[in-house]
Amino acid sequence: MSIDECKKRLAELSKGLAHPMRVEIVSMLENKPPEEKCVCGDIVNALPLAQSSVSQHLKVLKETGWIQGEIHGPCVCYCTVQGIMEYYLALIKRSLKGE
Repeated sequence: MSIDECKKRLAELSKGLAHPMRVEIVSMLENKPPEEKCVCGDIVNALPLAQSSVSQHLKVLKETGWIQGEIHGPCVCYCTVQGIMEYYLALIKRSLKGE
């Protein structure tokens, strides 16, 4: 990956974390065991936001590559993309060093 591609991807991922509630959602999902994926309702109940606002934040996180969702009946179970945190930190390091 070229440095320009690296910076572009870093900017995309950073957009995903550009709101405190999205940081909170990623933190919630990162700190759950993989077998305990969150259902959208669980996330809504844990945050001081309306369901529609939580859904919008989940959409941004999914579009920017932070989370993935699986449909299970009427529910969607969300988890962070495996290795995304390490990848993000590596992009920061590479972009700042200009490698």
